[in-house]
Amino acid sequence: MLLKFFYKVLSEEKTGDSKYTISILINEKHDVFKGHFPGNPIMPGVCMIQIIKELTESITKSTLIMQTLSNVKFMALINPEVNPELRLELDIVTTEEDLVKVKNTTYFNDTVALKLSNVYKKI
Repeated sequence: MLLKFFYKVLSEEKTGDSKYTISILINEKHDVFKGHFPGNPIMPGVCMIQIIKELTESITKSTLIMQTLSNVKFMALINPEVNPELRLELDIVTTEEDLVKVKNTTYFNDTVALKLSNVYKKI
């Protein structure tokens, strides 16, 4: 974990051949939120991208490096004091070239917060 004690995995479920649903709890007291932003904490987008990478590494049991980020849409602000629990739906496909293609949708409650498509390379 790049940021220690930033989040913890509450549950992980394989829902299809390449599909996973993972629930995480964000630590709203983490130092990241002291600067982003004081009095109005907002989840940094780069932290969400890192969480997706770490979860994908855990599922694939591989060390990954990002190759492409073809689509990322932040749909709603995540305030960890209001919505600390997130649900990530991941579709992970590994190719013969050691590439890992990921499609993600992240939710808090029924609100879509993030949609992301990217490709990692196994290293």
